[in-house]
Amino acid sequence: MAWFILIIAGLFETVWAVALKYSDGFTRLWPSVITAIAMIISLYLLALSLKSLPLGTAYTIWTGIGALGTVIYGILVFGESKDLLKLLFVMMILGGIVGLRAVSAKESNSKQTEQSQAIGTKSEAGNNAPGRP
Repeated sequence: MAWFILIIAGLFETVWAVALKYSDGFTRLWPSVITAIAMIISLYLLALSLKSLPLGTAYTIWTGIGALGTVIYGILVFGESKDLLKLLFVMMILGGIVGLRAVSAKESNSKQTEQSQAIGTKSEAGNNAPGRP
């Protein structure tokens, strides 16, 4: 569920970035209001996802989704450049997001395995010291 919340947070990041463009430097009321509301929702959802996801991974994916969304929107709506190198770097961002998700899932499985092992198998130094009961 945290991953789903993080994806929605990233989409709201795209919304506020696009609305920020339409706000014309916060001189237009409704785009400015949409920017502020989308920022609050995006940050709130990011905070919720951070309850169970690693900070570095979640933040990177959140910003990556926002970056991808804004680049795609800029190309489709504002007619921004579709230069081959630009598209290559956008694909690299997407690859980074997918890779972080995969690595994070692997780390999560590894932590669950460690937690399920018996507790108390390690002896603490000093417990077996001579003269101590």
